[in-house]
Amino acid sequence: MTITVALPTAPPPQASLDAFTKSTGITVKWTNIDWDSLQTKIAAAATAKTYFADATDVDWSRVGQLSKLNWFYPMENYLDTKSLATQMPQISSFSPNGHVIGIPYDASFLVTTVNKTLFAKAGITTMPTTLDQYTADLRQLKSKGVVQYPLNIPFAAAEGLSTYWYQTTAAFGGTILDGSGKPQFTSPDSPGYKAAQWMVDAIKQGLVPPGNINVPDTQAQQTLMAKGTVASTFADYSGNVGSLYNVPASSSVVNQVTYLPTPGVSGAGPNMSNPDGIGIPRQAKYPAAAAKFIEWFTSAQNQADFAGANGPDKVMPGYFLPSQLAGVTQLNDKGKLIGGDELSDLLKNSAKPIFQQGAPSWYPQFSKAVYTNLHAAATNSMTVAAAIKAIASTANELSS
Repeated sequence: MTITVALPTAPPPQASLDAFTKSTGITVKWTNIDWDSLQTKIAAAATAKTYFADATDVDWSRVGQLSKLNWFYPMENYLDTKSLATQMPQISSFSPNGHVIGIPYDASFLVTTVNKTLFAKAGITTMPTTLDQYTADLRQLKSKGVVQYPLNIPFAAAEGLSTYWYQTTAAFGGTILDGSGKPQFTSPDSPGYKAAQWMVDAIKQGLVPPGNINVPDTQAQQTLMAKGTVASTFADYSGNVGSLYNVPASSSVVNQVTYLPTPGVSGAGPNMSNPDGIGIPRQAKYPAAAAKFIEWFTSAQNQADFAGANGPDKVMPGYFLPSQLAGVTQLNDKGKLIGGDELSDLLKNSAKPIFQQGAPSWYPQFSKAVYTNLHAAATNSMTVAAAIKAIASTANELSS
C-alpha cells in the first residue's frame, strides 16, 4: 500500500524511505507543505471529514485544539507510548486528557545562546548564571562598545515573540496559565509581568536593536546572531549552534557561539519545549500502516541517522536534534552534535512543556493577543501594564 505523509519539512533520503518500503511493503508519498498552509489543510480536511493524509503534523501549539475536536487517533492504540515516554521527555506535550495524539519527531526547545568571543572582548570571562548577572553583562557589552545592541529579541508581531515571552517568564520562575487556562501574570510581582517588563525595557534602554521591532525570530537569528551584530539571544532554538552559527556559508561567528544554561532568578531556569509531532488523522486510509511509519520515523537509530551520526547520505535536511534521548546520545558519542553535552543535559533535565496540560484549544487566539500587545508595548503604543491587562483579558474570555 501507499501512504501519504504531509509534514512541513523535506523528506528523509530516498534510500532510507526505500529501506522502509523493503522491510514493510509500505510505500511513502511525502508531501512538504509550509507550516501555516499545512495547518489550514489539516483543519479543512478534518472539518469536511475527507481524506488528506495518513500521517501529518501535530504541532505542540495545536495539541489542545486537535484533542478537543478529536481529529487524531490516540497513538497509544498503535504504539507503546508508555515505553516511549522514558526516552522522549517531550511526549507529555502531546498528551492532553491522558491520550497521546502525536509523537515528537524532533526535539525543539528554547535555549540561551551567547557569543563568548564578544563577551570576552567586554572583559566577561565567567558566564552569567542569573538574570541579574546576565542583564549586567549585556550592559557591560554595550558600555564597552563591543556591540551597540547586545541582545536579540524578535519584537515583530508573530509567534516567535510569544514563545520568547514564555521562556523569559519561566526564567523568572513562573508559568503563563494555570490548569483552567486562567492567567498567572496579572500582578506586577508575577514572573510573567516581570518578563514582559524586562523585554520591553531592554529595547527602550538600547540593549536590543531598534529595528528588531519588525524582525521575526528566524530572521533575527540569521541576520543578527549569526553575523555577530548581537551577542546573545535569550530564547534561541536548540540546534542553532550546529545548524546555523557554525556553518561558514551562513555565519560569520563560527566557533564563537555556545549554549548557556538559561539564567534564572537564582540560578539556571527551565527551557520551554516547542517540539514538532506526527500523528494519524481520523480520516486516514491506512492508520495501521501510518503507525508503522511513525514508529520507524521516530526510532532512535533513524533520528541519529537523520541528524548526521552516520554520514551525510543519511541526513534529513533541516533535521538536527532527535526527540529520543538514545538518538541524542548516539549523535553526541560520535562527536556529531555541536554542544551535544549541553543539549543532551537540557533535554533530559530542563526541557519543560510551556503548558503543563498541553496548549489550550484556543491557543492561536491567545498567542495573537500576546504578540500583538507585547509588540505594541515595545513601540510605545501602550504601556506594559495595558499590554498585560489586554493579554489577561483575552485569556479569561477564552477560558470561560
